[in-house]
Amino acid sequence: MIRYHDHPVALHNGRPQPVDKADAAAREKTIAYSILRAHNLSGDPEKLRLRFDALVSHDITYVGIIQTARASGLTEFPVPYAMTNCHNSLCAVGGTINEDDHVFGLSAAKKYGGIYVPANLSVIHSYAREELAGCGRMILGSDSHTRYGALGTLAIGEGGPELVKQLLKNTYDIPAPEVVLCYVTGKPRRGVGPHDVALALVKEAFPQGRAKNKILEFVGPGIRHLSADYRNGVDVMTTETTCLSSIWETDGETAEYFRAHGRPDAFQKLSPKNGAYYDAMITIELDKVECMIALPFHPSNAYPIREFVERADELLAKVEEEAKASFPKVSLDLRSKVRPDGVYADQGIIAGCAGGLFDNIIEASEILGGGSTGNGAFSLSVYPTSVPVSLALTRAEATETLVRAGAVMKPSFCGPCFGAGDVPANNGFSVRHTTRNFPNREGSKPGEGQLAYVALMDARSIAATAANGGRITPAMDVVYRKRRIRYRYDRSAYEKRCYNGYGKADPSVELVFGPNIADWPKIYPLTDNVLVELSAVIRDPVTTTDELIPSGETSSYRSNPLRLAEFTLSRRAPDYVGRSKTVAAAEAARRDGNAPDALKDLLRRVGDVDRLLQTTAYGSCVFANKPGDGSAREQAASSQRVLGGAANICYEYATKRYRSNCINWGILPFTLPEGAPFDYAVGDHVFVPNVRKAIEDKQAALPATVIRQGGETEEITLNLPPLTDDEREILLEGCLMNYYAAQAKKA
Repeated sequence: MIRYHDHPVALHNGRPQPVDKADAAAREKTIAYSILRAHNLSGDPEKLRLRFDALVSHDITYVGIIQTARASGLTEFPVPYAMTNCHNSLCAVGGTINEDDHVFGLSAAKKYGGIYVPANLSVIHSYAREELAGCGRMILGSDSHTRYGALGTLAIGEGGPELVKQLLKNTYDIPAPEVVLCYVTGKPRRGVGPHDVALALVKEAFPQGRAKNKILEFVGPGIRHLSADYRNGVDVMTTETTCLSSIWETDGETAEYFRAHGRPDAFQKLSPKNGAYYDAMITIELDKVECMIALPFHPSNAYPIREFVERADELLAKVEEEAKASFPKVSLDLRSKVRPDGVYADQGIIAGCAGGLFDNIIEASEILGGGSTGNGAFSLSVYPTSVPVSLALTRAEATETLVRAGAVMKPSFCGPCFGAGDVPANNGFSVRHTTRNFPNREGSKPGEGQLAYVALMDARSIAATAANGGRITPAMDVVYRKRRIRYRYDRSAYEKRCYNGYGKADPSVELVFGPNIADWPKIYPLTDNVLVELSAVIRDPVTTTDELIPSGETSSYRSNPLRLAEFTLSRRAPDYVGRSKTVAAAEAARRDGNAPDALKDLLRRVGDVDRLLQTTAYGSCVFANKPGDGSAREQAASSQRVLGGAANICYEYATKRYRSNCINWGILPFTLPEGAPFDYAVGDHVFVPNVRKAIEDKQAALPATVIRQGGETEEITLNLPPLTDDEREILLEGCLMNYYAAQAKKA
C-alpha cells in the first residue's frame, strides 16, 4: 500500500521513471525548489539562507522567543507573527502563570506589531492554515508540526532561536535538502481516513531515517480524490517521518479552500515541471490502505487494526516489555484489555491539528449518529481545531449528533496532544486522533509509578470504537452514510477577539511581566578547553524531546528558565538535575578562583592544573544514542544549558531542529564515529582540549580524553559535523543571545 523506493526517479508526463544518477539541475524543477529558490538570499545553490513570509508560535514558546529577541535588539516584528494560546490554556497549574504569559503575549503583539489569538479560539496550526498559509509561501513555526504543505506552503517547525533569527532579519541556514517524491494513486476506501494514510506513511518512512531532513513532495493522480482537510490531516503527520518539510501539488480543491476562507489570492497552481528529479520515492496507493492503529510508544509502531486485533496479546506483550524496561517502577497489565470478543480501550480522543478538522468530525458524527458511547468506562472527547470549525459543525448538526451519542465537545486546545488534558487512569488505554503517542504524552508520570498508554487511530475508527462501547473497531467494518458537506468558514470570532497589529508596532507600549517571567541567566563564551561530566547516559535507540524536558505540567514554567530546568530529564534520569547543579557549582567556584579539589584532581590527570583552571570550563553532558526525536521545543536544550550543560554526545541527532537548538544555546553537538564504542557511565568525565581553536579552524574530528571514575584515562575521538559560519560564531560566543550582543557591539 505504501512503499519506499531507495533509488532516484524523474517525473515525465506526470509519471515517475527510475534514473541512474543524481541530477541537481533537474531537482530545480520540483515544487520544493521553486519555493526554496524564491526565499534564498545566499546566492549559493548548495547553502541556503532562507527568509520566511510569516512566523507562528504558541504560549509554551513565544515568551522565551520574545525575551531572547528583546535581549538581542528587537524593535518590531518584520513579518506577520501569530502568537496563539493553545497549549497553556489550562490555568490550574502554577497559579496565575499561564494567564500571565497570555497578558505578556498581548502586550508584545501591541508593542512589536504581532497577531495575538486568545485561548481556545484556535490551535496554532489551524490558525496558520486559515489565515497565513498561501501557495508558494514559507512559514516558520516554533512547533514541530508546522506543516502546511497541502496548501502549497513550505513550512518548517524549529526551536525558538530560529524564529529569533527571523525576527532580527537574519536567515535560516541549511544545506540544500534532498527531495523525496510521494507519488499518490487510487482513492481511499470508505472508513479510511487521513490518519490511516499518515500512520502507514510514517511506518514506512521513519525507519532508517529514510526521510530525515528531506522534503516530501506529494504528486500524483490520487490527490484529486482527497479533500483539503484530508490532505492537511496527512500532511501534518509528515513531521513524524523526521522530514524537514513537505509540499503538495495544488489544484481546484486547494483553490476552493482559499476561496472558502476569503483569501482567493492566496492560491496559485503548483506542480513539478516535466523531468523533475527526486532523490527517492514513496508510492502511496490509497485504495490499498487499511484502517491503522499505532501502538505505544511511537507513531511508526503501526499495524492494520485487523492485524492488531488478531495478534493483540502478542503485540501488547511487546509494549509491556518495552515499558517495563524503560520504567521499572511501573506495574502494568495492558493485556487485560484483550477480551474474548475483542480489544477494549478506555478512552477516545479526537483533537488538535491532526484530529480536530471539520471533515474528520463530520464523518465521526455520521458513524456514531444514533448510537451511544455507553455509560461504562469508555469515554469520548472531541476538540474542534478552531472556533470557526466549531461554528461550522454546529450548523451541520454534527455537534448535536455527537453530544446525543455521549461524546463531550470541548474547546480548541492542544492539551491532549502533549499530556495536559484528558489524562487516562493508570494502566488506561486511550485511542487518539492526535499527533504522537510517545511515553507521557497522555500526562502520566511513570517515575511515580503511573503509566497510561496511547494508541493513535483515525477519528472514523475512534467513532466506530465508541459506538461499540470501546471495543476497537476499524471504520471499514461499519456501514454508514458518508456525506460531503462543504465547509463554510466564519472568521467573525477572529475579527472580534484576535488582535492583529502587524505593521502597527507601538514602541510606547510596556511589556507586562508576570512574576514567573524571568530573563535568561548569564551564559559565558566558549573557553579554550572543555571538561564535562557524563551526568546522564541513556542507551535507548532513540531519546525524545519529551524525555529531555517533559511536556504536560512543566509547560506552566516555560517562561521561567530556572524553574523549568528543574524538570530536565526528570522522567528518564531523575538524578540528572542534582548532578548538573553540582557540576555548575564547581564551575562557578572555578570562575571565582576557588575551584574545588575534586575538579583540580580531574584536570591534573590531563595536564598542567594551574593553566587548565584558567582555560577550561566545567559542564555537564548528556549521552544518548540518538536524541531529539519529536517536539521543536528549544527548552530540551536550553534547560540543559541553564543547568550548566556544555555538550551532548551521541551517534546522531534524531532531528535537525534538536541539533540546531543545542547549537543556538551553546551546547557543543558532538557525535561519535560510526561504530565507535562508548561504554562509559554516569560520573565519568570527558576532556576536550583546544575545542575553541578546533571550531575556529573548522576541524571535524577532535581528540578527547575520557577520565573514568577510577582514574583511568582513555583516548577517544569526537566529531563536529559541518557547521555554518554563523553556527561556529554562536558556539564561540556561548549562545545565540551572546552572538547578537557581540554583533551589536561591532556595529
